[in-house]
Amino acid sequence: MKKIKGVFFDLGGTLRIAENVPEHQEKAKRRMAELAGYEDADAFIDMVEQRYLPYRDWALGEMKESSDFELWHKWLLPEMDEEKVREICHEITFQYRQVKGLRHVVEGGREVIETLHARGYKLGIISNLIGEYEIPEWLKADGLDEYFDAVILSPVTGLRKPDPRMYLLGCEQLGLEPGECASVADNLDRDITGAIAAGIGANILFISPEKLKKKIITDANRPDYIVHRFLDILELPILQGGT
Repeated sequence: MKKIKGVFFDLGGTLRIAENVPEHQEKAKRRMAELAGYEDADAFIDMVEQRYLPYRDWALGEMKESSDFELWHKWLLPEMDEEKVREICHEITFQYRQVKGLRHVVEGGREVIETLHARGYKLGIISNLIGEYEIPEWLKADGLDEYFDAVILSPVTGLRKPDPRMYLLGCEQLGLEPGECASVADNLDRDITGAIAAGIGANILFISPEKLKKKIITDANRPDYIVHRFLDILELPILQGGT
């Protein structure tokens, strides 16, 4: 194994956790309906959820992701005027994600980021999600943007993990070879398989013991390390020294 010089983090379920906060989610639902010109927020979100299902099937099947505009113009609000879609697509995508929960950094996440950065590792984010601007704005708002030299997002690239090109783009931005990078993620069949295909040097699965019992690990998705607490990442032998 080559010496690890860079670390990529997945977001949902890994570096960021979604929490159900009904008041926050209801507010986002009402704002979505307002943006789209619908009076009945519940009926509107139900319609969007139904239309999202074929989009998700397409995205997963093709390993692709739409931009905010394409998502709403082609899939979720095809009846809306094109210019109006352009006007609202970024905010309504953000609000749609808020309907799913209030996201925050996982316990120990900031300490892991700051410590690895201090140890000399280059850091990156590789994530499947909808929304082109939420993550850059969150990183800046939380004062985390200075730690990441690569932010690879599916709606910006048009790709989705497990497409190995997501990881190769990240390596290119860090200026490192895949074998010099580690990946931290929570999904065996999306994250680990994609990283292995890209030649990532070390794969770290972050998962609870309860969830791990329900998983099937094969040669195709086998992680190099498994951690149950995010802070345990700092104890891994491959991440003890800088570059």
